[in-house]
Amino acid sequence: MNFIVLKLFDNYINAHITMGRLQEDGINCWLKDENIGTLAPPLFPYQQGIKLMVSESQTERAMAILNEVEQQH
Repeated sequence: MNFIVLKLFDNYINAHITMGRLQEDGINCWLKDENIGTLAPPLFPYQQGIKLMVSESQTERAMAILNEVEQQH
């Protein structure tokens, strides 16, 4: 199964909230480089942030969910 970066985050709280929202709708996703941001903050800028990885086959549905959530706020 291939995963792609759907979104970048600069803090783990927002990353986890978003990941949880997608998982509630059955989206297969996980966070990449989360530990770098929380355990080694000086290295964080070099990692481009916490990456929300989503199954390539579910990317379109995941984007639709994120757009819907953003419109509600």
